[in-house]
Amino acid sequence: MDSSRITLRPYRSTDVDDLLSWASDDRVTRSIHFTTLTSKEDALTFIDKSSIPWRRSICIDDRSIGIMVARPGSGDDRCRAEIGYALAAEYWGQGITPMAVKLAIPLIFKEFPEIVRLQALSDAENKASHRVLEKAGFIKEGMFRKYFYFKGEIKDVVLYSFLSTDSIPT
Repeated sequence: MDSSRITLRPYRSTDVDDLLSWASDDRVTRSIHFTTLTSKEDALTFIDKSSIPWRRSICIDDRSIGIMVARPGSGDDRCRAEIGYALAAEYWGQGITPMAVKLAIPLIFKEFPEIVRLQALSDAENKASHRVLEKAGFIKEGMFRKYFYFKGEIKDVVLYSFLSTDSIPT
């Protein structure tokens, strides 16, 4: 995939059909904190009323094909943010998500200057997500066993981090 075709931008109401096409797919939403959307109304509500502090549409040629989010901490946790992402299944395995993560890193650090650490908690069974983070320069720090309930199951998660002083791989 030509990286110049990949962009991150805020969601628009005109993204509703594209958003619904991937956000209604259980294969995409099974590993993320995201309720599978079932209608255009759900998609419009998601676009208009998200409480996620930093949220961008992953786009190819300005068409929405996924999501990138960052949840900055507050108070004593304001030095870090947790990131997450999802991509339409038809685009899996093409290197798009690592490129989108690489695009997001400097944007998040710029928008939230107190953040010095980005971290991601990835389902221990989601090896594709581990590869995404590693390709984007994140370092695997360890596993939290039986860390949280996720869609009815207690999950093990792997913790990855990227510091503001780290270099984004080319």
